[in-house]
Amino acid sequence: MRTMLGNWRDIARQSRRLPHEQAVEVQQTLIKKLVKLGVLGPEAGFEDVLLLSVEDILKRRLQTIVFEKGFAKTIYQARQIVVHGHIQVGGKKVNAPSYLVKRNEEDFVGFVAKSPLSAVEENA
Repeated sequence: MRTMLGNWRDIARQSRRLPHEQAVEVQQTLIKKLVKLGVLGPEAGFEDVLLLSVEDILKRRLQTIVFEKGFAKTIYQARQIVVHGHIQVGGKKVNAPSYLVKRNEEDFVGFVAKSPLSAVEENA
């Protein structure tokens, strides 16, 4: 995540050295990508890219989203649930805890239909 953040910051810094029209295009593309990922808010500006922290990215991980939605009691349990294939995003099973959940996918995170944990959730 730290490397990913570093790459985004490098793109932002390098864009300052480009001609104005090209710099604006690169900056807007980067901002759109980060807004789509949910790392930045829709009203974010270019300077907000440089103010991002690793924690901002970690909040978008599937493991964290599963924990925050209450599917797991701890962040460690959330990781276990994801790795063992009990979670789907938008109807597709995802078993990578590091998967970055996009803003528009957040509402579609849930248990896989065949997961025994989905029955536990319904009874709770």
